[in-house]
Amino acid sequence: MTAETTNGLTYAEAGVDIDAGNELVQRIKPLVRSTRRPGADGEIGGFGGLFDLKAAGFTDPVLVAANDGVGTKLKIAIDTGLHDTIGIDLVAMCVNDLVVQGAEPLFFLDYFATGKLDPAQGEAIVAGIAEGCRQAGCALIGGETAEMPGLYAEKDYDLAGFAVGAAERGRLLPSAELTEGDVILGLASSGVHSNGYSLVRRIVEKAGAAYDAPAPFDTSRTLAQALLEPTRIYVKPLLAAIRAGNGVKALAHITGGGFPENIPRVLPDHLRADIDLHAVAVPPVFAWLAQQGGVAEAEMLRTFNCGIGMIVVVSQAEAASVAAILQSEGESVVSLGRILTRGSEKPVTFNGGLAL
Repeated sequence: MTAETTNGLTYAEAGVDIDAGNELVQRIKPLVRSTRRPGADGEIGGFGGLFDLKAAGFTDPVLVAANDGVGTKLKIAIDTGLHDTIGIDLVAMCVNDLVVQGAEPLFFLDYFATGKLDPAQGEAIVAGIAEGCRQAGCALIGGETAEMPGLYAEKDYDLAGFAVGAAERGRLLPSAELTEGDVILGLASSGVHSNGYSLVRRIVEKAGAAYDAPAPFDTSRTLAQALLEPTRIYVKPLLAAIRAGNGVKALAHITGGGFPENIPRVLPDHLRADIDLHAVAVPPVFAWLAQQGGVAEAEMLRTFNCGIGMIVVVSQAEAASVAAILQSEGESVVSLGRILTRGSEKPVTFNGGLAL
C-alpha cells in the first residue's frame, strides 16, 4: 500500500478525535497550574507526574493512597448537562479517605472516559477537579482522557480519581489509644455527597419529579442543582485539628454503608460507637428521600450520610478544644456520642431516631 492511498480508514472516522484531545489538554493547562503546591510544579503532558516529598516538608513520610469514583451521581450530571461540580465530588471521595488516616493529600490524578470527547464538557469537569484539589491543598499532576466510542454512548462519561498523601511515620490514624469514654463528634455534610444515587434516582422517578423544576425541599434551586451539591472536603480543617495536638484519635468518612459500615473500620473489636441520632441535624433532602421512597430509617442509615459526612473520635479531655478548632475552620460540629466497651452488642449502637 502506497502513501498516496486515500480510501483507508482513519482514527477520526472510527470515532476517536486526537485533535479534540489535544484541544482539551490546552484548555485545562491553566486549571492544572492553579493547583500547584510545594513539591509539585511541573506541567502536564509528560508520561508521568512528579512530586518532591522533600520539597513538601516531609522527613520520614509514609505514603497513603486512595482511589474512588462518583457513582451514578454522574448520570444526573450527564442528563442535565451540569458538569461543573462533579469533579469536586471525585476529589472529595479520594482525599477525605486519605485524611482519615492522618495523611495530608499531596497529589491527584484523574481518569476521564467518554464516548465522544467534547472539549468544553471536559474543561468543565476538570475545572471541578481543580477546584476540589485547591480545597484539599493537593496538586493535580496528571490524568488520562480516553475517547471510547462503542463502549460509552456519545454523551456518557465515567470518572475515576487517584490520590496520594503522606504522614510522618508514627502519626497515622486511627490511634492505638482509643478507649472507653472517648467522645464522638460529627461534622455536617453538604448534602447527599456521592453515595446512594441509584436509590436517589429511583426515588426521583417514583415521585415523578423533574430535575429542572424547583427542588421540593429547597425551592431556591432546581432539583438537579440540589442533588448535585458537591461532597464536602474536610481535609484542611481536619489537618488543623490533627496538628494542634494529640486529641484526635480516629476519623471515619461516612460514605456508602453509612454509620453502621464505616465507623467500625476504625474501631478495635472490643469497642463500639454509641450514637445519639437525636443529635443529627438531618438536611431536608434526606427527609424528602425517605418520605417519597418510603425508605426505612435503618436503610437510610446504611445508604446515606443523613447529614454527617465525617466522624471524629477525640479524647474526652480535648473534645472541646478540638471542636473549637474545627468550628473556627468553618465546620458545623455536633456531639454524637461516646466510645463504649463492646460486649455482645453491634459495633455501632443507636439511641433515639432520625428526624425524617
